[in-house]
Amino acid sequence: MGRPDFEELEVYKLAESLANEIWEIVKKWDYFTKDTMGKQIVRSADSVCANIAEGRGRYNDQDNRRFVKIALRLFVRNSKLVKISIS
Repeated sequence: MGRPDFEELEVYKLAESLANEIWEIVKKWDYFTKDTMGKQIVRSADSVCANIAEGRGRYNDQDNRRFVKIALRLFVRNSKLVKISIS
């Protein structure tokens, strides 16, 4: 078995870029905001990448779809958290 090629996926690259950008934004927040909302947003963004990678490394399409669905739900959750944090 070869190394999973998740890093070549465009969706993974986009998710990783977004996660890195979120990290940079959250680092600038005050302590309270960073400790409450910031941690949730960062973890959620990182989990999107992790689930895409995990799904790509699975051996069948059913497992892959399950992890992609998890990544999508995390992305939606993260979108809501970002909207809350900037309002």
